[in-house]
Amino acid sequence: VVQRISRAFKDISLSFDRHPVTNDILNIKNEDAIKKAVRNIVQTVPSERFFNPIFGSDVKTSLFEFVDFGTASLLEDQILVAIENYEPRINNVRVRVDPNADRNEFEIFISYNIVGQEVPPQQFSFILEATR
Repeated sequence: VVQRISRAFKDISLSFDRHPVTNDILNIKNEDAIKKAVRNIVQTVPSERFFNPIFGSDVKTSLFEFVDFGTASLLEDQILVAIENYEPRINNVRVRVDPNADRNEFEIFISYNIVGQEVPPQQFSFILEATR
C-alpha cells in the first residue's frame, strides 16, 4: 500500500476578493482549502462544470423530497459517494444529515482526516434548504 504524503494546499478564494497590498486574488490554504473543496463538491450539480460534466453530487435533486429521515439518509449516501469520488486528499469521511422539517432544511455535518498531514481530524457543518 502506497502512503500519500500531502504538502501544503492552496486555492483561490471564490469570492475573488483582492489583497489590499498586492492586489492579487486572495487565496485560501491547507485545511480551509480542503473544507471549501468538499463543500463545493457537495453543492455542485453534475453537468454544471463544462469540462467535467460528471463532477459533483445529486444532492440538489433530492432537496425536492420531504424533509425527513429517509431523505436525510439518501443525502448522506450521495454526499459520501461524491466526496470519496472527487476528493483524494481526505479519508475516514463521516457524514451526518439532520432534517429540520419546521425550517424546511437539512444540517450537514462532515468530518474527515487529511491524508499525510499531522493535523487533528477536521469537521464542519452547513445548512441545505429544501425547495418545494
